[in-house]
Amino acid sequence: MLHARRPPSVYSQEDPLSSALRPPDAETELERRARLQREADAKRISDVIDEQLKVDRRTYEKSKQDVRLLLLGQAESGKSTLQKQFQLMYSPDTLDQERASWRTVIYFNVARSVKRILESLDSHGDTIDGDVHESPAHDSVASKRTLEDLIRQDEAEDSSPQTSRSYSSPVPPVLTESQKQIATLRLRLSPLVAAESTLADRLSGGVRVSGSGKDSVFVRHGWQLRSATRNSSFSNRSRGTSGALATPVVEGGNVNVSEVVEEVGRILDASKEDVKALWESDVVQKMIKRRRLRLEEWAEFFLGAIDRVSAGDYIPSTDDILHARIQTMGVAEHRFEVPLHGRTVTWHLYDVGGARGQRHTWVPYFDEANAIIFVAPISAFDQYLEEDPRTNRIDDSLQLFTTICSNQLLKNLHLVLFLNKTDVLQNKLDNGVRVSKYITSYGNRPNDHDSVVNYFRAHFLQVHRKNNEKKRVLYSHLTNAVDIKTTRSIIANVRDSIFRDYLKSAALV
Repeated sequence: MLHARRPPSVYSQEDPLSSALRPPDAETELERRARLQREADAKRISDVIDEQLKVDRRTYEKSKQDVRLLLLGQAESGKSTLQKQFQLMYSPDTLDQERASWRTVIYFNVARSVKRILESLDSHGDTIDGDVHESPAHDSVASKRTLEDLIRQDEAEDSSPQTSRSYSSPVPPVLTESQKQIATLRLRLSPLVAAESTLADRLSGGVRVSGSGKDSVFVRHGWQLRSATRNSSFSNRSRGTSGALATPVVEGGNVNVSEVVEEVGRILDASKEDVKALWESDVVQKMIKRRRLRLEEWAEFFLGAIDRVSAGDYIPSTDDILHARIQTMGVAEHRFEVPLHGRTVTWHLYDVGGARGQRHTWVPYFDEANAIIFVAPISAFDQYLEEDPRTNRIDDSLQLFTTICSNQLLKNLHLVLFLNKTDVLQNKLDNGVRVSKYITSYGNRPNDHDSVVNYFRAHFLQVHRKNNEKKRVLYSHLTNAVDIKTTRSIIANVRDSIFRDYLKSAALV
């Protein structure tokens, strides 16, 4: 038999319905305070949401007036150097924050230059024309044994006079003084050469990019700030403080990148006299002059300043950072607040990877772009793509420019052409390099700077004319991206022309 429960004589606080039906004057002071607090919290949250919506709305409206600029061109054309010039002009503080990180890249550039010099010398037998005594023994023996082996044997015999010479041939090879010098330097510089691969792995994280040269090293966007954070004590010195080198940092039981960099710095300091001797040796200079040894443009800059770069308190200068070279993987976005005529507009500068295997990553940025700066290195007429040794770099640049000009998504964009590395071009022409040897269509035209520049510029202008149904104006400039003063003036002109076209298209004037 079921028994009904008697109703409570007082309201139960556990009963929601009873609590709702309770008269207002039954609310306790504690409950009233709790209710008011809840209402205040709800209003505060609502106000925050409303304010955020207003901010988002203003940001969206402002973003529609932002300028999105693409830096396009093949690898090693000078795009990243141009990006550094924008950074120096519109956001110099961020460059200072990154300054310490560039020491890793500069050490890598030096070590790679030394490695390539030695590899080239090895390919040419550590000699130059007329530098070796003609001898059957040289052909039959020296070509089969490395000079390092012979140097080691000489040193062993010097320390043990009783030891007789033992060769695979009864006739000893005839070594010149320059060969002995190079072989000795090769041995002494082996720690620095070994450091090159260590620095490459640290910079790239061991990542290799398809469609690029097998020897290429790429870094991910943002590597500077991450490295600068780890080297904060070094970064402080870049602002004018002094002191000992940064103490190596250990994170999670693993040695930090800073310790690797410090160790390479010590190796470089101990090797600087050998680096100078290698760079200044007659055999190296003659091979450079005879075009048997070709180094990147930055090699001479850093090898010629090895005393400064190898110093224990070395801090990369702005000029050093502009000359330093490392390839960025993918597309890197950089934001700058650019002033013009009393207003400030945000520029989104997209620096893209130029290797063939990375060009497909450009397409998603075409839709919202307002302007393009296409960078073409006109000094590259005697060079070939690292990822395709059959393709001349000037031909590749023209083909890439054709693709950009004919792309329907880019037909209405403001287009600027930078014919870059004019300083390198001048240096090559001064050293007697003939354009017609590599570009047969150049024919018998004068081999001087103005004639060569006009010839290449005419080809780029012709490409634009053939792919310009919208009658777009092409702005072209001759540039040397490491020249701060001249590049600053060109950037200002480009800024003004981009703003004029953009504001007209947006009906804001």
